[in-house]
Amino acid sequence: MIRLLLDTHVYIWSVAKDRRMPTDFREQIAEADQVFVSTASIWELSIKSARGKLEPNGERAIDELDGQPFIVLPVQLKHALAVRTMPDLHRDPFDRLLVAQARTEVLRFLTVDSELSEYLAETAPA
Repeated sequence: MIRLLLDTHVYIWSVAKDRRMPTDFREQIAEADQVFVSTASIWELSIKSARGKLEPNGERAIDELDGQPFIVLPVQLKHALAVRTMPDLHRDPFDRLLVAQARTEVLRFLTVDSELSEYLAETAPA
């Protein structure tokens, strides 16, 4: 069973049908049994929106979540606690939480963020 968690930018690209989305990501999303978007991603986008720092595609990603074929993954206590045991490889709290969710729920995390590659090497399900 293929289960994916989309990084925030991958979720935005998916909603916007953005050309920056890697072809293999499009294929993985199309072939996956379950594709998740974290409430942490929506929280991150909402903060940027409130500060006036969100592009229109990001606004669209917030507004159209209910119409997307993705499963919303809520942040749970076990996800927050999992961050505590992660190596300090990356400082962004939203990215760290998304990786913790992927690890805890055994999800393949789709991101183009090269700074997360060390986490991904540890967590990518076969």
